[in-house]
Amino acid sequence: MQTFQVLIIGSGFGGQCAAINLLKAGIDDFRLLERRDFFGGTWCQNTYPGAAVDVPSPLYSLSFAPYRWTQMFAEQAELHRYTRHVVEHFGLRDKVELDANVKRIEWDDTAKRWTVYTAGKGTFSAQFLINATGPLSQPVVPHFEGQERFGGKTFHTNNWDHGYDYRHKRVAIVGSGASAAQVIPAIAADVGHLHVFQRTPHWVLPRTDRRFGRFQRWLLGLKPAYKLLRWGIYWQFETRVIAFKYSKPAVQMVQRQALRFLKRQVPDAELRRKLTPDYTIGCKRVILSSTLYPALARRNVTLHSREQGIASIDETGIVTLDGQHIDLDLIVWSTGYDATDGVISYPVTGRNGTRLREVWAQYPRAYLGTALPDFPNLFIVTGPNTGIGHTSALFIIESQMNYILDCIRTLQTQGLRSIEVRHEAERTYTEMIHREMERTVWKSGGCHSWYQSKSGHVIAMFPGFSFSFHRLTRALKPADHILS
Repeated sequence: MQTFQVLIIGSGFGGQCAAINLLKAGIDDFRLLERRDFFGGTWCQNTYPGAAVDVPSPLYSLSFAPYRWTQMFAEQAELHRYTRHVVEHFGLRDKVELDANVKRIEWDDTAKRWTVYTAGKGTFSAQFLINATGPLSQPVVPHFEGQERFGGKTFHTNNWDHGYDYRHKRVAIVGSGASAAQVIPAIAADVGHLHVFQRTPHWVLPRTDRRFGRFQRWLLGLKPAYKLLRWGIYWQFETRVIAFKYSKPAVQMVQRQALRFLKRQVPDAELRRKLTPDYTIGCKRVILSSTLYPALARRNVTLHSREQGIASIDETGIVTLDGQHIDLDLIVWSTGYDATDGVISYPVTGRNGTRLREVWAQYPRAYLGTALPDFPNLFIVTGPNTGIGHTSALFIIESQMNYILDCIRTLQTQGLRSIEVRHEAERTYTEMIHREMERTVWKSGGCHSWYQSKSGHVIAMFPGFSFSFHRLTRALKPADHILS
């Protein structure tokens, strides 16, 4: 058994941020466990055509790791390079165990340690455990009758097969969310015919991207200039919460802007009807794209709405609900992730045999989206209700690190071994979160989205300003915890 002070599960930005913060705190007795055979998480795994971030790059980066970005909205290849830059700059490569797929974890209350069982790299033990697997790591593929008989090629956008040549082929994309909105414009001109199966239309706003010139990139290399740009973008985006939560007129104004954009880019009335949502903007993730609508309007692209959806799949293609048979060479599943009920995919057993699956049977919940009663020394990065719909997720991750490192430092300072949030503190926090959620468009906007768990509770999002979350996580509240 390999023994460490801290184990971090996952090597994406959450895991990297945790590792770097540990090093800054003088803690180097840790390992990152990565289930794949490469380091890096989302932006190294998701290599589908058109993959790019939808938050401006200077904000979608770690505050302590500035970078000379080439464009405002970085594409996947540049995000991959940024990941390598962070890994090399902070010396993380020797701290990772690849092919270490966690199968289960168990708390030993006598030893006050976690035991982590992996497939591929044996068993590990640690005093502290940081789960940084992320909410967008478990792809979902819906089941349709007969899909196992399909004789063509199939894969999820999360695992794009670059060995398959889709040019001039008959292709179906199942799903119309954020990933599909990037794939469709990227491949539409190259395929023979593209069939897009849309369950629900999304609101779309233009993507105001721009490439940085040589002088601008030089400025990005200067910390004061980088910090100024970053905070300028941050406060501009932070005002979006007003529309999501506090101001119906603001929502209506943005929705009218989106409708004008749709009308301008889609002259065909029938196609425009299929693309017009029947819920309030913001209820689902808003798509930023200036190329999606023109791609859907191409002659070689057919949009299938809900009533023309998939009834079954056979050897040669898809049978639709309205009786069509569509011959296909490739089916691409752009059907998202288990981002709410599947926040942690492996079994977790805490104090007194408490099972996380049973605790979360109704819906996932956690104090500050990070800690749980009966699960000492366990911290969840991007846990329940830490998603942010208007700004960079990395800001939230860095805020969580303030709390996590404060917990670890407090135990070290006091010579103690475990810290656990009290039941009443978690309950009070969770009740506040869902009380505030009632006021948001995510709860009252008239849609069902991946933000919600099967229970109907909105689990993915934090119902307020990101600086409010930062304030909540700024320092440990000892009265909310049991230290031993």
